[in-house]
Amino acid sequence: MDRAGLAAEAYVYGYPLVASLTEVCRFTREGLGPVPAAPFNMFGHAHRLAGPGDTFASVNNDTVYSVAQVDVGGGPVRLSVPDTAGAYYVVQVVDAWTNNIAYVGRRATGTAAGSFLIVPRGYPGPVPDDTTLLPASTSVVTLVGRLGCAGPTDLPRVERLQKGLRLAAQAPSASAPLPSVAAAGVPEDLLFFEHLRSWLKAFPPAVPDRAYQERFRPIGLLDDAPSYADPPADLADALAEGAARGRERIEHAARDDARATVHGWHLAPHAFDYNVDFLGPGTLDSPQWKMADRVKGYLARAVAARVGLWGNHGYEAVYAPVYTDADGAPLSGVHAYDIRFSRTPPVDAFWSLTMYDMPDYYLVPNPIDRYSIGDRTPGLRREPDGSFTLRVSHSPPADGDTANWLPAPPGAFRPLMRLYQPRSEILHGAYDLPPLIRVG
Repeated sequence: MDRAGLAAEAYVYGYPLVASLTEVCRFTREGLGPVPAAPFNMFGHAHRLAGPGDTFASVNNDTVYSVAQVDVGGGPVRLSVPDTAGAYYVVQVVDAWTNNIAYVGRRATGTAAGSFLIVPRGYPGPVPDDTTLLPASTSVVTLVGRLGCAGPTDLPRVERLQKGLRLAAQAPSASAPLPSVAAAGVPEDLLFFEHLRSWLKAFPPAVPDRAYQERFRPIGLLDDAPSYADPPADLADALAEGAARGRERIEHAARDDARATVHGWHLAPHAFDYNVDFLGPGTLDSPQWKMADRVKGYLARAVAARVGLWGNHGYEAVYAPVYTDADGAPLSGVHAYDIRFSRTPPVDAFWSLTMYDMPDYYLVPNPIDRYSIGDRTPGLRREPDGSFTLRVSHSPPADGDTANWLPAPPGAFRPLMRLYQPRSEILHGAYDLPPLIRVG
């Protein structure tokens, strides 16, 4: 394979690592939307629901975030969680490669108060009797806490729970090996590969993946010294071309995988099943939830990082994007659409439909400050038989009734359905989301 082809493969393979750690860097310095910046081994708590000013792909508007970057390079870190009295929450543990390696929360561990010890890979030390061990597969992991919130009036309750989410490190952070997002002297179009080269060494993956990485030695990704500040012109050209090919491959896979499409929805409960090596507490370690083809898993992992970074496994929450209407035409704010639900989606927690623009997948400003609609939306109107119809459009409904209206941008858009703690009908394909019918 030529070097441009290798670079394209490397881009797909390494995209999740670079995308995730770039956000880790941003979090520790700037925060992420409503979540303030916090140093390693400390939670940053949002005190509002996400809005259109929060530039994070497919950020949710259903839960309040509490996020922490944990560095176990200096030793174990203890996580304490509060009693939520049955209310939904999840603390998802994500390694540097975006593998979901553990869950704490309503589905996984219940809602009683608890203690968990996050430890380095191969940790030989003691574990207190009242504590559950959470092995970290990379020296840095991200904790994504999502606390269910019924709206602004529910925020005081959520904030009381956030005070019970605590981290305690047994030793100071070992200064995680995360260089500045800008690397000195490296051209902008090669920055991705410089970060990938650096972070491949700092955050080694599972052993089978390391063997796969050997294919990238001819393009310098396994070199010890920086190699992209002033590379030969032919290598620079190959890397730039490969990055373009890799990006296109990810975008194409994100939009055009029709195998899982029903009524235009990409109902993909197995979109995050690429982790087959590090499955800790709260995960389901079974063939049903593991991708058998490791190489196909690399592309699935890249797509997940592109359209829903740090998303949950399907058994925690199913994410279903839709790009087209019932006739297969791309969705656009030029038109209006109806979605008729004959019954409430079968979930054990809650469901929502959130609006995102394209191509960034950011929340969309609108005159009623509604970014998602779902079973907790005040005043959602249902028919006597329990059915209901959502209107999706840029302009408000002509009759002025906005109870069931989800505002859209004037141009292209992509809504995303979230189904929290989905029931078996969803996970086994017995439930179909209804199509978007163009009505104007």
